[in-house]
Amino acid sequence: MGVQLPRWVWVGAVTLACIAGMVNVIGYLGFEHQAVSHLTGTTSLLGASLASGNWRSVGHLWAVLIAFSLGATLSGLIIQDSTLRLGRRYGVVLSIEALLLAGSVPMFENRQILGALLASTACGLQNAMVTTYSGAIVRTTHLTGMFTDLGIGLGHLLRGMPLPMRRLTLSGLIISGFLGGGILGAWAFRAWHYKALLVPAALTGLAGIGYVLYRNWTMRRSRPKPAARDRAREPLQPR
Repeated sequence: MGVQLPRWVWVGAVTLACIAGMVNVIGYLGFEHQAVSHLTGTTSLLGASLASGNWRSVGHLWAVLIAFSLGATLSGLIIQDSTLRLGRRYGVVLSIEALLLAGSVPMFENRQILGALLASTACGLQNAMVTTYSGAIVRTTHLTGMFTDLGIGLGHLLRGMPLPMRRLTLSGLIISGFLGGGILGAWAFRAWHYKALLVPAALTGLAGIGYVLYRNWTMRRSRPKPAARDRAREPLQPR
């Protein structure tokens, strides 16, 4: 079943997971120690801050939650679909994500919470952009669902049930991409501090350009040749 996923889905999922891993680890290593690519831990910290009455932290955490949601909202406005399909405006979304990540660098360097908000918006934008493909759940900014799918697959294997190889392979690749991105992000942060975010910004921009080029190439290949179109339009001659 793994071969049924087009090459652009495989490459895109791993690339975006790597980018999200880099962004998240840089955000976490920064002055706020704030994860920006997922909201589970952020929501837990919000609960703890509300319980302790730490209103400054409450404001920051709420802002991160809202920023991620706004990114997902923007993605929904642009793409208007929850299923991966070649031809959608993913290049536009990736370009906006690149700009958000690049714009977060000076904010982080000035120790402003707006840096984390821009990075979180970028992650929400990315995560909403890729949702499902042919029944396989695609999440690139967090791994809970990916590890859950692997656990379900192991349970099926122990029961002697058939394995959903497409889903398991995709999950494994996304986990590997996110982990690899975290390693690269940590190395880059030590070398360049917050300017390390320019690396995932550049990768996102290149991914957007690559997608547009691949989409145009694929669409040109799928168009009928002029001679074939002319023959198709010719009226049938009576015999």
